[in-house]
Amino acid sequence: SKGEAGSHKIQGIGANFIPAILNKEIIDEVITVSNEDAINTAKELAKSGLMVGISSGANVFAASMLAKKFPDKRILTMLNDTAERYLSTDLFA
Repeated sequence: SKGEAGSHKIQGIGANFIPAILNKEIIDEVITVSNEDAINTAKELAKSGLMVGISSGANVFAASMLAKKFPDKRILTMLNDTAERYLSTDLFA
């Protein structure tokens, strides 16, 4: 969201969700991911057997953007949610 609050379908992330333990001093870049890209990526991960939520789809989409930007680097992301919470959302519509 680049610091701007607004409506979105990616639960757990956004301008109004900043954990107290987050050290903003070490962040180089914030990558904005659309609802559609996050949901589509989560659906693609599900086809591979990774049942993750929408925010994990956003993580993987952003990581893939970084991998294209830095082809000689290793990119790590973590998938910290499960699809179970999203059974009634657009992820499984």
